[in-house]
Amino acid sequence: MQVLTRDLRPAVQNLLWGRAAGRCQFDNCNRILSRVPATQATRNIAEKAHIYAFSRGGPRADSAWPAKLLNDVENLLLVCHDCHVNIDKGDGPERYTAAVLMEMKRRHEQRIEIATGIAPNLSSHVLTYGTFIGAHQALPSFDDAAAALFPTRLPASATLIELGTRGGSQRDHDDAFWSEQRRELEYQFERQVRTPIERGDISHLSVFALAPQPLLIHLGVLLGDITPADTFQRHREPPGWAWPAEGAAVAFEVSRPARSGSTPALVLAVSATVTRDRIARVLGDDAAVWTITVAEPHNDLVKARGMLSAFRREMRTVLDRMKAQHGHTTPIHVFPALPVSLAIELGRARMPKADAPWVVYDEQQSRGGFVPAFTLNAEPSP
Repeated sequence: MQVLTRDLRPAVQNLLWGRAAGRCQFDNCNRILSRVPATQATRNIAEKAHIYAFSRGGPRADSAWPAKLLNDVENLLLVCHDCHVNIDKGDGPERYTAAVLMEMKRRHEQRIEIATGIAPNLSSHVLTYGTFIGAHQALPSFDDAAAALFPTRLPASATLIELGTRGGSQRDHDDAFWSEQRRELEYQFERQVRTPIERGDISHLSVFALAPQPLLIHLGVLLGDITPADTFQRHREPPGWAWPAEGAAVAFEVSRPARSGSTPALVLAVSATVTRDRIARVLGDDAAVWTITVAEPHNDLVKARGMLSAFRREMRTVLDRMKAQHGHTTPIHVFPALPVSLAIELGRARMPKADAPWVVYDEQQSRGGFVPAFTLNAEPSP
């Protein structure tokens, strides 16, 4: 009769390695097991841990588990040394029961199967943009961004495309702030985004940004349709950048001006209510005010990807109607109160060669309300 030993058949070892993708299967470890962390030297540092103990007196021993299946791949975890000690020593066997370890194994292998099933053309370069130190600190790390992409896409590169300024003497109440920030954004975008796209190095972008709304709009204008892109929203509850699985879309409501005034204004009241008197304070009572809003504006509204494309479609419809009523050369005064993702999508919806100039405003309570930031002029057709 064949004596059962701890030696694993090569086929079982290969299957275990493949299903674990060479990474530690213990929750929140995920260490690569094909190289030494300290030196990055190529070594096999993996250990194979039995879920149900091989020996009768071992951790999580259970006579109900068939002896012939003790060395089966379903009873094995691929782990690093530290995690192997953690689950088998001290109170490990009590904390990490067979059921707990089985569930860890299932989740890890399911994640690997999903990740390796993503087609190569679904990779995406991660772009971040922020203008203040605080904004940069709130932007996602590479790991957070990768988690937000998954399982729809995977990062195309191990590094972020980082745009924006971390400091500087100017702030948004300074006259030079907007011109300085726009110039810096355009320079960085040309060098780090547009040129690589033209070379064929970038085929898709995933965009994470936190900045004053006029600059987010300008980023959207630069993105336009030069390459496919997904815009992400920073959520407050639950906190993070990943789209909620059960996020519900909210319908947009459009109102046209009651009378045709001489100055067209576009009010985007999605993250907050914008009252008519705040616009009149800037443009006077004769402005023709068009409004896009929702039933209950608030700043954590965007919970579904579909809201972004719905917003772009609504924007195009409204802009075309405004052009028909006011002409294509009359500047439109844009007053945004938008979640960050929709501010970017507003810019992406703009057609620089077809749309009228936009005078973009920023809300600054210290200066009494909305103040003009800059003008986006129409680009001449070739």
